Amino acid sequence: MSDLSSVGTAMSGDSSAATAAAGAPSPDKGGKVRSASLWADARRQLVRDPIFMIAALYVLVVGSMALFPKLWTSQDPRDCDTGRSRISPSADHPFGYDILGCDYYSHAIYGARPSMSIAVVATLGIVVVGGLLGLLAGYYGGWVDSVISRVMDIFFSLPFLLGAIVFLTVIKRQNVITLSIVLVALGWPTIARIIRGSVISSKDLDYVHAAKAVGAKNSRLMFRHILPNAIAPMLVYATIVLGGFVAAEATLTFLGVGLQPPAQSWGIMINAHQVYFLEDPWLLLFPCGLLVGTVLSFILMGDALRDALDPKFR
Repeated sequence: MSDLSSVGTAMSGDSSAATAAAGAPSPDKGGKVRSASLWADARRQLVRDPIFMIAALYVLVVGSMALFPKLWTSQDPRDCDTGRSRISPSADHPFGYDILGCDYYSHAIYGARPSMSIAVVATLGIVVVGGLLGLLAGYYGGWVDSVISRVMDIFFSLPFLLGAIVFLTVIKRQNVITLSIVLVALGWPTIARIIRGSVISSKDLDYVHAAKAVGAKNSRLMFRHILPNAIAPMLVYATIVLGGFVAAEATLTFLGVGLQPPAQSWGIMINAHQVYFLEDPWLLLFPCGLLVGTVLSFILMGDALRDALDPKFR
């Protein structure tokens, strides 16, 4: 996931242009002058983008499954009967039954919650940890930047999947909290590097020097004047990495170091039914389809955000 740091590099170079354009007036169709801003223009572009809207709608559907599963099914995923084991899909049970005779559709609906919870918590964690450390490194420079950058290099040298497997094996407690902590510990350096680059390109702009000249404190300069200029690349990366963390949870669970039964997740569904692919392929196709659709939707949303927020694409 460290390759996504190019998002920040591509966008931070145009931060001054975006700032200058934020307050520039532009005429509308009626000839009236309206106030143009980067975020308002991005919002209008995203609303007109069918790919972004379809991806966002899919994410909303999956999010509603995670938050309100009873809106999608009245079946209890733990109401199992081995006599119904691996019964094929039907009109009453569109996903059929799993190996234990549980309703597979309700299992898929309830399986969205842990996957989405881990992805959201881990993404918020890397935004807070990585964003703060990147802000400090870019603003202060010197030994602060050197120390934080060397720590980032240490984490970058550790392969993501291998590091997650090692940490979770050592912890020996696999739940939503431990998986989220491991993903945050391994995922924060990329966003820290993105923010660091954006802050370095922004802290020498005229409006920052003007605020410093009137006596603004370092904290105000960082959080009021510099950080808002670095939010765009961070938002793009955070959207893309949401999908990455959904896939990471499923991968770790499939490998046996993630969530464990009786927990419910798409990774557990894939792991428990992989051996039945040739006989009953739908046992893998349904959870894999939900997983791929969710990851792809976050990636498409991130790409659309990048295009909408980067002035070079206008």
